[in-house]
Amino acid sequence: MNKTAYYEALIRDIRSLTTDVDDAIANYANTAAAIWHSLPDINWAGFYFLKKDTLVLGPFQGKPACVLIEMGKGVCGTAAVRRETLIVDDVLSFPGHISCDADSRSEIVVPVIKNYTLQSLIDIDSPRKKRFDETDKKYLEDIATLLPEL
Repeated sequence: MNKTAYYEALIRDIRSLTTDVDDAIANYANTAAAIWHSLPDINWAGFYFLKKDTLVLGPFQGKPACVLIEMGKGVCGTAAVRRETLIVDDVLSFPGHISCDADSRSEIVVPVIKNYTLQSLIDIDSPRKKRFDETDKKYLEDIATLLPEL
């Protein structure tokens, strides 16, 4: 399958898993699992929730991760401050990168914004440099719109 087909199937799966489920954490957990099991060449997929001025680890799939990330720190904290998707082709070249998994080489972080307020971030890592592109950005931003308000 090509990348577009992966994402179209993933979005159908997420909709089927989350429709009529009135629990935000369950929906985020199933979305993380669906991403993990659907996308090739990734080694971490999950969420960070904004609580006060700190990003806190949410549901995820992969190795244990950093629990707290300060706003403006690392790829996640930078995406949160900017409120825009960041694609990092080589995390080792990103100033201030926070290494939770030494195997990660590229990363995409997508803000989840509801009612003009940052709620959370989708964070996906890959052991392969330059894994993420504009197709990933487009579809992950579409997935962000499916997530419930916290």
